[in-house]
Amino acid sequence: MYKLAPSILSADFAFLANDIEKVEKAGVDYLHIDVMDGEFVPNITIGAQIVNAIRKHSKLVFDVHLMIVKPERHIKDFVNAGADIITVHSEAVDDLDGCIDLIKSFNIKASVSVKPKTPIEAVFPYLDKLDMVLIMTVEPGFGGQSFIEKMYEKIFKLRKEIDKRGLKTEIEIDGGANLENIKQIVSSGVNVVVAGSAIFGSDNIEQTVKQFRNNAIKG
Repeated sequence: MYKLAPSILSADFAFLANDIEKVEKAGVDYLHIDVMDGEFVPNITIGAQIVNAIRKHSKLVFDVHLMIVKPERHIKDFVNAGADIITVHSEAVDDLDGCIDLIKSFNIKASVSVKPKTPIEAVFPYLDKLDMVLIMTVEPGFGGQSFIEKMYEKIFKLRKEIDKRGLKTEIEIDGGANLENIKQIVSSGVNVVVAGSAIFGSDNIEQTVKQFRNNAIKG
């Protein structure tokens, strides 16, 4: 069974703890936390202080996605705030190998992300030490975008390479996942699915999470 990771980018920030409690009770696996700096991507979201604040209200795995330049400057802060997984962008780091080692030195999981226009082969040299690879299936920076169909080719290539090496590296996708395409996404080889507006924007979060589970396995 794949892991479902609602993105708080689509939650109601006035009632953030309440929304997080809803998805946790609904049985999701991870909480996806998008951190944007207004430089690597146009938008600005939250920092380590917010992660630290919500950590007190949730036992979910915190999947922290750093869409920021020079992320190595802030990794320790997010670890201290309660991150369980930290994802950095291959496009935002000068020394990606060193950045991965830094994350893993804190005994948490390390992940690397690629934007839609970045070849998936960019992560191949690091696969042996990565716990997860995040493929952006929309342009990073804003929620509510449609899944870019061409990204399936990246997923297939990455799955083939991981399996060829006999690795347990997970594949995560972020952007445009919904009840209609979840089966195809999971069938393509994805282990972790980020969903924002499709979950937090629904009228009944618990029911929507159940539908995500059921739709993924329907014949």
